Amino acid sequence: MIITADGVWRGEKLLSLKSICDQAMNKCAQKGHNVRTCIVVSHLGRVTSPFGEQQNRNNKIPMQENRDIWWHEVVPKASINCYPEWVQAEDPLFMLYTSGSTGKPKGVVHTTAGYLLYAATTFKYVFDYKPNDVYWCTADIGWITGHTYVVYGPLANAATSVLYEGTPFYPNNDRFWLVVRKYKVNQFYTAPTAIRALMKFEDELVKRLSHFLEYNPPFWMSQGKK
Repeated sequence: MIITADGVWRGEKLLSLKSICDQAMNKCAQKGHNVRTCIVVSHLGRVTSPFGEQQNRNNKIPMQENRDIWWHEVVPKASINCYPEWVQAEDPLFMLYTSGSTGKPKGVVHTTAGYLLYAATTFKYVFDYKPNDVYWCTADIGWITGHTYVVYGPLANAATSVLYEGTPFYPNNDRFWLVVRKYKVNQFYTAPTAIRALMKFEDELVKRLSHFLEYNPPFWMSQGKK
């Protein structure tokens, strides 16, 4: 089973995620591996494209009969009970591909017990998370930092965590700080590129943070010297 959104805007470029999944499922079928179900989340209908609402309405999503199902049609009919599936410690939890910055992307398999223990422990002790904290990691949920410190780490610690999708500069440059103010975030975890861009703007809300962490410590040291 595959779950995908119909598409997403990246700036002014439309990424047709459903079409990409169709291509992947066709390749699987050619090798004898048929995907029985593809659940599609209607995302484009909920956002405004850079070119206006009409642009979204003109994007027709191809749906294959007896395989493709809309999320909003199937999920309300599903049971609200979801019983845990007990697995072995070394059973695969997920496979995530590397960025490919040093070559072809490689699929890395993360096992259940080891990864979950790592995510839960590092979140608790590296971030020094306390029950009254409000935590926000701005990483893309689709890469390993997002998996670990947006999903698994906070959930394993029953943390109050902010989920955010989009650029820090839309609709204005203070978007991140508005989120910090609105949800009373006091633990903020972001990337060096975001820090560089945000350093030019007002820092009133930054001073209220108890924890300001970033993915690359040497960058912070270099900024301190300046």
